[in-house]
Amino acid sequence: MSEKQPNALRRRVHDILELDRDHDPATNFVNGFLVVLICLNVLAFSAETVPELGERYGSYFYAFNLFSIAVFTIEYAMRIWSCVEIPLLREQEPWRARLKFAGGPLQIIDLLVILPFYLSFIIPIDLRVLRILRIFRFLKLARFSPALQSLGRVITNERRALIGALFVMTTLLLFAATGVYFLERNAQPEFFGSVPAAAWWALATLTTVGYGDVVPITPAGKLFGGLIMIFGLAMFALPIAIVATGFSQEASRRDFVVTWSMVAQVPLFAQLDAISVANIMSLLYSRSFEPGAKIVVAGTDAKAMFFISSGEVEVRTGGEQILLREGDFFGEMALLEQRLREHTVIAVTKCRLLVLEKEDLAQLCHQTPKIYHHIQSVAEARTKAAHEAKAKPVRSRKVAAK
Repeated sequence: MSEKQPNALRRRVHDILELDRDHDPATNFVNGFLVVLICLNVLAFSAETVPELGERYGSYFYAFNLFSIAVFTIEYAMRIWSCVEIPLLREQEPWRARLKFAGGPLQIIDLLVILPFYLSFIIPIDLRVLRILRIFRFLKLARFSPALQSLGRVITNERRALIGALFVMTTLLLFAATGVYFLERNAQPEFFGSVPAAAWWALATLTTVGYGDVVPITPAGKLFGGLIMIFGLAMFALPIAIVATGFSQEASRRDFVVTWSMVAQVPLFAQLDAISVANIMSLLYSRSFEPGAKIVVAGTDAKAMFFISSGEVEVRTGGEQILLREGDFFGEMALLEQRLREHTVIAVTKCRLLVLEKEDLAQLCHQTPKIYHHIQSVAEARTKAAHEAKAKPVRSRKVAAK
């Protein structure tokens, strides 16, 4: 089978390793197992540095290390193998897609975790160096922490501003060290006898740590030290402001990407171009429901329709229960016919829905008539099926929420 053709196993591996689906037991198990294994590796690394523990349980630490290397190697190989299922890489040649994927920062961390072990069989490496490199395994937690991933993206995106701030801070540090050197070198030559020696006081003062082991004693030196403290409060707060602004922008971008991916997962929107998807995103908002939560209640006003981005819901129509999954939509019939809901819809699993309000449906009809006609045709088909089912009550019927 060609790698460009659909592969159910590879797709499943990709979904488990790369997609964050809370309702998928396999994804939860694999992610939980890897997180626990990473934490245990950090604890084992720390415990092994204790001489008594290292000598007594050295063989167990070594066996656990081999097991961890095997697991991390399999994980890395599976990620590289299944990455061709990523939509942005799916149209490229498999080898090119895998090479591009392997160059990502998270994949480089994964490689650094296992590479030293295999290099030790080719290149003579001091085992003590290998132990130090094992601390890289802690960085694998970044893959399972959206907050750490956001921090990495913020630092990358704001690197120019942070480098500029670092340059300003370095300049101020040199200025403070030079100034106090000229003011205090005669009074305290043992502490301020050179600019590098005075830099220790400048760094402790600018960072507002103030150890107090070295302080100016001349009036001019004290006045200068006070000015440096004020400048330090302003200058060393600059990187914090840059990172905070970056986090705010990253949160906005993340919301955009999450909403985009949710919209793209709905088959009804999958074939639309980027401009159409962007227009639809402005009309939709996402809501999450826990298992057992009532999404639609029979007898209430129809104020919105829903698209299932992930999870499963159950439609209760009299004595019949119908299961709707990812990609389905419901609630459109009562909305189009402007009447009360006739069915109750309950979340079976944790699910995320895209909500289209009643007022926005008219705008969607104007922007994308093709989608409106599709929704209308599905609603008509469901109405027809419902009428046929009522005429023949013996037959099982499948209708959607109204």
